Amino acid sequence: MVKLTDVNSKLLKARYAVRGKIVNRAQELEGKGHKIIYCNIGNPQALKQKPLTFVRQVLSLLEYPALMDSPEAAKLFPADAVKRAKTILGHNPSGTGAYTQSAGIPFIRKAVADFIHHRDGIPADMNRVLLTDGASKGVQAAFTLLTNHENDGYMIPIPQYPLYSATIELYGAKQINYFLDEGAGWQLNEKELNASYEGAKKAGINPVAIAVINPGNPTGALLSHENIEMVIRFARKHHLAIMADEVYQENVYAPGHKFVSFAKVMHDMGETEATLFSFHSVSKGFLGECGHRGGYMEVRNMSDEVYAELVKLQSIGLCSNVDGQVVTYLMVAPPVKGDESYELYVKERDGILGDLKEKAGILGKGLSAIEGMHIDVPQGAMYAFVRFELPHPKGSYPAKMSPAELQKYGAARDEEYCLRLLEETGICVVPGSGFGQAPGTLHFRTTFLPPKEDILALVEKMKAFHSAYTAELKKK
Repeated sequence: MVKLTDVNSKLLKARYAVRGKIVNRAQELEGKGHKIIYCNIGNPQALKQKPLTFVRQVLSLLEYPALMDSPEAAKLFPADAVKRAKTILGHNPSGTGAYTQSAGIPFIRKAVADFIHHRDGIPADMNRVLLTDGASKGVQAAFTLLTNHENDGYMIPIPQYPLYSATIELYGAKQINYFLDEGAGWQLNEKELNASYEGAKKAGINPVAIAVINPGNPTGALLSHENIEMVIRFARKHHLAIMADEVYQENVYAPGHKFVSFAKVMHDMGETEATLFSFHSVSKGFLGECGHRGGYMEVRNMSDEVYAELVKLQSIGLCSNVDGQVVTYLMVAPPVKGDESYELYVKERDGILGDLKEKAGILGKGLSAIEGMHIDVPQGAMYAFVRFELPHPKGSYPAKMSPAELQKYGAARDEEYCLRLLEETGICVVPGSGFGQAPGTLHFRTTFLPPKEDILALVEKMKAFHSAYTAELKKK
């Protein structure tokens, strides 16, 4: 029997907070009949978001093509859904049950390139697009490609999505933290980037890439054009690859703001040296098709020889799942005006995005009104990273703690807070320490994906809980 001491030590060290101890406890409580408001993970359809009709119609036809030959098909499916399914089968006659080309079905890769071209007004090459099992597999592929020596390191934002810290641990690389500027709306700070880079070099670490999440997870922040320019200049100066996680690009709620891609800014700058990996996914936006595990990675500024190694890596896993490739295609090439499905598609899309925007406002305004809590209305994505304050127990002296001691002290406190919150209110959020936070601060990450009535209930329950919890600590 394999013992824990036999297990890969890198796996033992890896942590993935959004599915950790608190979530396990939430599932136990739910099994005992408690109502749980799950705000721990960006899993829209698990939280009652309905799938888009057009996507599921096309998938149904592809999974059982005989439906298209049925006389009832015209009554069950709109003409453009049938036509789209036939088009897909024309390009991929073997259907959804056979392996595809390692990089993905060519016409879908071409559709992705066309999507990028129309989104940004810049050239895009289908031969630099790989279809992946969600954005996560693309991110892991980039780590595999770039990690060459045990002292290679990756600059990642703090707070960050723990896919990055966990993958770094699994691959035996080094984590290089750079803190996002909470006081400036979670933008990147050039002085902080330089300090982070120089600190890594002094520690004998070789930085090879910088990861950026835009819109932010867990912060919900949207990066400005100027901020992205700064990151690209920084990466070029230090010969770093850029890993641009852009899976929330459709989730922008702040009036007067819009998503700007790293590819667009890089093209406008005429940058041809810094390698860029851009990631997108069908799991977020308004599709919420997490279970279909579809996505793509676009690469810029990479030689043919190196790109061939990336394709070889993809071929080791044969190909990404075919249904995921199809959903990726439907994401980048949706119904257009004049199609029978267009009006329903737009209604469902705008309904989902409008609902998310409303709930972001309810959450942001509601929690920021609670004494001891600090949060701006999220500009994008599906999350808020809420800072909260707690009185210190008598006999504790945070000012005398080292940074490492302060981090450990804070992690124990925010985990205890989130666990008590779950036990007493049924609200399941993730401690900020699971994403990283500045020493001496406390946060939790919450989604605003649950139904509106649950978000309203969350705000009220949080207000009562935080007041009572703080009062209890003051007595100790």
